[in-house]
Amino acid sequence: MNAWFTAPLALVVVVAVAAQAQPADPLKAAIAADHRTVGNVARDAARHPYETLSFFGIKPTDTVVELAPGAGWYTEILAPYLRDAGQLYVADGGSARFKAKMDASSVYGKVRITAFDASKDQLDIAPAGSADAVLTFRNVHNWMAAGKAQEVFNAAFKALKPGGVLGVEEHRLPASRPQEAQAPSGYVLEATVIKFAEAAGFKLAARSEINANPKDTADHPRGVWTLPPTYALKDQDRAKYQAIGESDRMTLKFVKP
Repeated sequence: MNAWFTAPLALVVVVAVAAQAQPADPLKAAIAADHRTVGNVARDAARHPYETLSFFGIKPTDTVVELAPGAGWYTEILAPYLRDAGQLYVADGGSARFKAKMDASSVYGKVRITAFDASKDQLDIAPAGSADAVLTFRNVHNWMAAGKAQEVFNAAFKALKPGGVLGVEEHRLPASRPQEAQAPSGYVLEATVIKFAEAAGFKLAARSEINANPKDTADHPRGVWTLPPTYALKDQDRAKYQAIGESDRMTLKFVKP
């Protein structure tokens, strides 16, 4: 009788120990970390951070540059993910709000902030040839508005090592629409982004529909800012735009040869 019970019990113990020995996914751990802003966490379902960063191939040992972080939505994830074995450079335009966020938690203790303002030609986003990846999330239209998009793509190319990745997520203009030079709606053609990247020297490596939203027609009264989370029309037709959700976005991976 004792032998009959012993074998299954031993098997259970071995399985339990093996499960405990499996390392946790560090990217999932960073996304689930409790330092993240509650409002930012609520947008994970629309922004797919795990799938997006996995598509770009970001490893915890990488040196990564995040361009124009805004309020730090992705910084909240990248900082702890890269803290122990990698390095995060954040190329910021001198936002006091962002600097205060970085100073408020030890999670951001290893983040290096570099001066980045395309309108003032401040484009040394990281030491030349030092980065494994440069990432930008919903920013290309801003650089187009400033007439500096090509310069920014050139700066990303300069910062990357050979074989390094440029990851771009941007609000997507349907291919049937004409591209205005300054992208006043906030939407950009995939072909326009690819043109900037290839002119800088990059090769398109892959496209993903991770951040696609077929409900978005990209023809709203206040451009992309009509949609959540901005709601530029405030309460006017709010339920309609809430039902659409965040913008349809391209997700492109380029490589420096």
